[in-house]
Amino acid sequence: MEKPQKENPIVRGCKRIASWFRRAFTGNKWQDAEGEIESPSKLLRQSFFRKKGAVVALVLLVGLFLFVFIAPLFAPMDVNYTDPLQQNVAPVYSLRKVPRKLKGAVQTIDGFSGFTVGLSSEGEAFVWGSSTDKLQKTDLKELPDSVKEEGAAHIAAGKDHILAVTKSGKLVGWGDRSCGQYGFDQILNALTTPDELAQGIAPERVKRLVCGYQTSALVTTEGKALVWGNLNAVRNLASMQGLEGVADIAFTNSAAVALLFDGSVTTGSERVFTSLVSSRGATGATLSEYLADKKAVAIATTNKCLAVLIEDGELVVSGVFENGEELLPVLQEGEYFTSLDGGTRHFVGVTNLGNAYAWGHNAYGQCELEQNGSAARAFAGSLQTYVVDGEGRLVQSVGLKGYPLGTDGRGRDVFTRIIHGGKMTMTIGAVAVLVSSTIAVIVGCVSGYFGGVVDTLLMRITEIFSSIPFLPFAMLLSQIIKNYNIPETTRIFIIMLILGALSWTGLARMIRGQVLVEREKEFVVAARAIGVKERRIAFRHVLPNVVSVILVSMTLDFAGCLLTESSLSYLGFGVQQPQPTWGNMLTGCNNSVVIQNYWWQWLFPALFLSLATICINVVGDALRDALDPKSHLEK
Repeated sequence: MEKPQKENPIVRGCKRIASWFRRAFTGNKWQDAEGEIESPSKLLRQSFFRKKGAVVALVLLVGLFLFVFIAPLFAPMDVNYTDPLQQNVAPVYSLRKVPRKLKGAVQTIDGFSGFTVGLSSEGEAFVWGSSTDKLQKTDLKELPDSVKEEGAAHIAAGKDHILAVTKSGKLVGWGDRSCGQYGFDQILNALTTPDELAQGIAPERVKRLVCGYQTSALVTTEGKALVWGNLNAVRNLASMQGLEGVADIAFTNSAAVALLFDGSVTTGSERVFTSLVSSRGATGATLSEYLADKKAVAIATTNKCLAVLIEDGELVVSGVFENGEELLPVLQEGEYFTSLDGGTRHFVGVTNLGNAYAWGHNAYGQCELEQNGSAARAFAGSLQTYVVDGEGRLVQSVGLKGYPLGTDGRGRDVFTRIIHGGKMTMTIGAVAVLVSSTIAVIVGCVSGYFGGVVDTLLMRITEIFSSIPFLPFAMLLSQIIKNYNIPETTRIFIIMLILGALSWTGLARMIRGQVLVEREKEFVVAARAIGVKERRIAFRHVLPNVVSVILVSMTLDFAGCLLTESSLSYLGFGVQQPQPTWGNMLTGCNNSVVIQNYWWQWLFPALFLSLATICINVVGDALRDALDPKSHLEK
């Protein structure tokens, strides 16, 4: 006869836990003379769902949990991402929205930061995107009168200013001018606009007008480069002033690059670009060495890279590459680029077959272009791409539409960081509550049931822990952890344990009090009489009767742990930047400039944190009322 197989210990343990919860929440189906007795779970549901506020809070809380744990799967985040050109952008969703009047007659489109400028074939200027400077109290969409009345022949956009040459030849600028971006005032550490432009310049003499990071440049048809702006931002700006034989000029965030008539590329006295990749497979050489015997016909820049188009159709990209941004497009047989343009972190070019290709950073889809052979020109906004056909009609626009909750001081999307920060905050809160509740249940149940020396010892330990000032001690432990070179994930796990290990004393006392009452009841005496072990009575007979107290306390403690973690992170002792939590997202907002001008950076994290804690507290209060039998009798 076969011996019966022993049940797997894990399966047996799971069944015991399920049985424990079933008895704790539903009880057994008993009947009296009048019919079936209602189970505790049914009474709980009836009482809880009578409270409309509690139901709304529960729905919001569940939705918030699903949002912060599911949304990160569809909104990935690079924690080390920064973009100074997108910093402090207000909530906006029109960064890619080209004005209707421009779509059918595009002459040029240019963008360097959060706003984009366009010029129609009739000379009408347009500005769209995040064009308001909160500190300067200006809006770049408000065009100067001369540009409105005369129209423009050339236009360009920088980080915080716009330049235009009107049809009558006036050089007009608007936006920030504190670093010499335009105007003829003498400014410290800045090149002033050349005096020869004070009386204007004939539009037909302007070959190229370009703006950069607090800098500006104009190239004449004779090949003279006129540059001005912040010398601290672009370190080789002075060496480019007055350069002759210039065919084109472009700016990265920190350097100016010129294409000369002889096909050479220069950055003046600075060696800025030291590595490269080529469409023909060459890598590793410095740019100056590689281009020594080659003739360039076009250049374009992003904030860190330079793209050079060689006369024979070869494409070379040099600079600081990130996340595979150096991968170049693969062209058809006999296809080659005829023009280039650059945005913040991506390039775009048009080929001889009328196809437009974009490559580089593609987090917002700015490189996802359709190839239909109709492209005549392609323009790069900061994080957008615009393709125009031979008649000046806009045929494609892809890339970033906007930031629904704005960006922070480092150009990071607040919405994405709230999603990932909420996941981190709630995970830390949940783990801390589980740790604290586990300790509290063990200490409270053992102390209350066994009493005597055990009770005295455990309560003295509880008093020692409760006498520790929670927030200062947690800050001290976090500061000690910061001095050790340990991975960020390990630090976060330790913070969870710290929160849990310091917040169990109140619940332990509460459970002890309830167990003291329950252990004197008849069912405990009956269990002892039939020989049930004390440990089994304590944890399988007494503890389920105080589960309501544990549930309510865990719910309310969860809200407390969220606030505590946020407080620690806000003070700089919790999770460290760049890893986001709702608490440390508020850390950078504790100054009057941010509070007054960039309200979205502190308002939305605070709203999400407040919503979570309020909903948890409302649900906890409703559970406490629903699990209290006296509340039913009073009603």
